[in-house]
Amino acid sequence: MLAQKLAVVTGAARGLGLSVARELAAAGCLVLMVGRTAETIEDAARDLQALGHKVLPHVADVTDASAVAALAARLRREFGRADILVNNAGVLLEPRGFAVPEDASALVVDPEIVAATYACNALAPLRLIQAIVPLMRDNGWGRIVNVSSGMGQLADMGGCWPGYRMSKAALNALTRLTARELEGSPIKVNAVCPGWCRTEMGGQDATRSADEGAQGIVWAALLPDDGPSGGFFRDGKPIDW
Repeated sequence: MLAQKLAVVTGAARGLGLSVARELAAAGCLVLMVGRTAETIEDAARDLQALGHKVLPHVADVTDASAVAALAARLRREFGRADILVNNAGVLLEPRGFAVPEDASALVVDPEIVAATYACNALAPLRLIQAIVPLMRDNGWGRIVNVSSGMGQLADMGGCWPGYRMSKAALNALTRLTARELEGSPIKVNAVCPGWCRTEMGGQDATRSADEGAQGIVWAALLPDDGPSGGFFRDGKPIDW
């Protein structure tokens, strides 16, 4: 069954996205790997192809509405469908000096940085969902995974990094919204926190590898028909919003 599934993974050139693309391909999916820069996404796809995985590169800046429209057009033209969407592309544009979090305080952060973060972490997934859900509906099956973060949990909201925190809280809200609107359909929508991972964003002091973080994302992407929708998960277990 999975051999026929087409997965779209954004931010797939490195880190979590690359690990997710590799694991989905290993499960039998054809994976369209989406990245902003041609050289990096093509190199990443070539590396996975050399391992025997069925992956294809696609260059797109997901914050660009025309690029998202072009991605959807390619999916319809070449494949006629899309089965899995992993909204993984994300940014943390505020100062990352975790030892001095005051540098990223909500009281001093540039609102333009917050807006740019929101454009990638929340609005881009909205555009992608709007573009790809019609293809899922046509195919009668779909899984959408919004890669979120515990930093966006209202239940345990801390201070600092408002752009990142607010954008992930908005992504969680988008998850609930779309899951409710698609309720009763064969399309499932969930948010996943991969944990603190050793990626370019997370840094080398993080407690998990990218491969470890990817496992929960892949779990949500391959949910069975009786699996959950509209939830927030870490390691396949529900967590508070």
